[in-house]
Amino acid sequence: MPHLFDLVIILLLFLVNASLVIYVVGPLLLLQPARRKKEWYARFTTLLNPSDASMPFEEITVTTPDGIDLSCWWIGRASEAKGTILYLHGVGDCKIGGIALAGLLFRSGYNVFLYDSRAHGESGSAFCTYGYYEKRDVATVIDYLEKRKDARLGKIGVFGTSMGAAVAIQAAAIEPRVAGVVAEASFTDLRTIFVDYQRRIVKLPWHFLRNVAMTRSQRIANFKGRLVSPLEDLKRITVPLLFIHGTKDSFIKPEYSQELFEAAKEPKQLLLIEGADHNDVWDVGGKKYENTIVSFFDHALKS
Repeated sequence: MPHLFDLVIILLLFLVNASLVIYVVGPLLLLQPARRKKEWYARFTTLLNPSDASMPFEEITVTTPDGIDLSCWWIGRASEAKGTILYLHGVGDCKIGGIALAGLLFRSGYNVFLYDSRAHGESGSAFCTYGYYEKRDVATVIDYLEKRKDARLGKIGVFGTSMGAAVAIQAAAIEPRVAGVVAEASFTDLRTIFVDYQRRIVKLPWHFLRNVAMTRSQRIANFKGRLVSPLEDLKRITVPLLFIHGTKDSFIKPEYSQELFEAAKEPKQLLLIEGADHNDVWDVGGKKYENTIVSFFDHALKS
């Protein structure tokens, strides 16, 4: 039977080794998520660009003030639109994931703008910062759209899913041109969701391991993780908000959307889709999901 001293040594060695693993692997998982591109989606769907869903589109590159090229699609209506909606995808995903929703919004009378977030899809940058820099990319995209002479934008709304939902909330807190936000399956703050992912991926719950990875990540990507907090940003948002979440989400807890909803100012809505996981909210929610989103934008972006 091992002595107490031996057990302490074993535990210390385990913690040291775990810290080293998290120190090396943590920043890679956090800052450089695997990129889904056209080749990945081609295995599952024929919807690889907006024309596959019978929508006219234009491929665009928008460059951010810090020199990052964003790969974008502009889907503009020939007749006057009810408004313009930006689509923000989730972590590891790309704008292809938004084609189906863009079709719903386009058919409902809206222009739609989709783009690959920095460090995702075909866009530039080596690092994802979950909103710290990405929230300002929303303003850059709106700047670009306002300079187009051929676009009747109307009011601008944002639909974000997962990480994109968190970015949308952060953007609305600093960008007065955003008139309404749909946030599907958002997290509350980066530090909390990183602990959740750490538990799920490496099965270790301790916060000090999160701090090891976060500290190094912040140095590498030059950002402050504590400032990535949709929950805190809600204090500065007065535009309409719609929070959506599946009640069986195994990636981001549905309690987070409930917490965000409770912290948000009016006008606000919460739609919980019973039995839905993280990636099947529309499939499970069906017409109720579709009608709630379209109705929300119809009211939020009404001239």
